[in-house]
Amino acid sequence: MEKEALDLQKQQAQNPLETERTRNRKVFVPKVDIYETKDAMVLIADMPGVDDQSVDITLEKNVLTITGNVESPVYEGKALAYAEYDTGDYQRAFTISDEVDQDRIEAVVENGVLRLTLPKAEKAKVKKIAIKAE
Repeated sequence: MEKEALDLQKQQAQNPLETERTRNRKVFVPKVDIYETKDAMVLIADMPGVDDQSVDITLEKNVLTITGNVESPVYEGKALAYAEYDTGDYQRAFTISDEVDQDRIEAVVENGVLRLTLPKAEKAKVKKIAIKAE
């Protein structure tokens, strides 16, 4: 049970993407689920505290990069005595293939959950070949 609890905690990035950071904050690797439908790949990333204004998604040279900035809560007139929940930024990158139609990628974030839809390119879709009898 203790091992399972450790797996559910946020995992700090060992070496965040090879970029210079301007914020001196912890960087976490968001947990993701990826599944495939007939027409697309769908990526769902858990990024608590992130909204549509604080998430950035870029695609360069087939590398899809997700970053999310989370501001630490400020408690006016109060001093934090104890915290079990750690805040920080999120960063993760994926290499995508040419089978993804890069011009039609869609992203939606709601309640700290990012959903990316990566439509399959026409050439990657399964095609049914008609058989002719002679």
